[in-house]
Amino acid sequence: MTTQEILKKVRELEIKSKRLTNHLFTGEYHTAFKGRGMAFKEVRDYSAGDDPRFIDWNVSARMGHTYSKVFEEERELSVYLLVDISASNLFGTFRQSKKDLITEMCAVLAFSAITNNDKVGVILFSDHVEKFIPAKKGRDHVLYMVRELIDFDARSSYTDVVKALRFLNNTTRHKSIVFVLSDFADAGYSDVLRVAAKRHDVVGVQVYDKRDETLPAIGLVQVKDAETGKVVLLDTNDAFTRQKYHEQFQRVLQDAKAAFRTAGADLLQISTGDDYVKLLQQFFIRRA
Repeated sequence: MTTQEILKKVRELEIKSKRLTNHLFTGEYHTAFKGRGMAFKEVRDYSAGDDPRFIDWNVSARMGHTYSKVFEEERELSVYLLVDISASNLFGTFRQSKKDLITEMCAVLAFSAITNNDKVGVILFSDHVEKFIPAKKGRDHVLYMVRELIDFDARSSYTDVVKALRFLNNTTRHKSIVFVLSDFADAGYSDVLRVAAKRHDVVGVQVYDKRDETLPAIGLVQVKDAETGKVVLLDTNDAFTRQKYHEQFQRVLQDAKAAFRTAGADLLQISTGDDYVKLLQQFFIRRA
């Protein structure tokens, strides 16, 4: 993409994300992800119905009138987006690629975060961490992140979820909200995911394409593995071949479900072409 095309795409995502954030996600996001606790704000006159446990007896005695403490949520949170940019996410056959879907969701989540005065950062990973953008606030920061999501070229085509989660655990000491967006075409990440979920509020977003799930019966097809580059010839008219292809995809879905369930973390599974806005909103409401 040219610079002008990238800037145009960034602007389109900003407009769409802000519209969704302002009209749909503001309340749901705020309620779904609580702040770190409650902090004292001020005292005010005690009113009927106020919790008597919050009466400030020292101030009340000094002023000769009953005063109640007022608390507010310590809101500021850090949100991290762990984004799989390996080659398998460039695939897509239904209106968009997996990368396009992930980028749109990241933009919406990032603008939801800064609208709620939270900080947001991103970790782009393949089989190693390709780029780390620390969590900050502000529109310019989010626009920079979105631009990197659109234009960044991975140096490796492979996936290693473990290394991304280890990097998160080693660099982020405070409890954060962590979205891991990937097709999770990987294995062996359960243990490190469990460690991350004990420290952070982790949400997995597994993205797949309709053709990841089902192979169409269209005769002999030359298929290339996006990550390894291996090329094989498949007879897609063969029912056994299509069944094995489908079973392999189902294992990837079930492995992700089992890993996140064991870790005590949430997992969303979304296909290209799905209404991700509706799915995200339903997820926020369930959490709330």
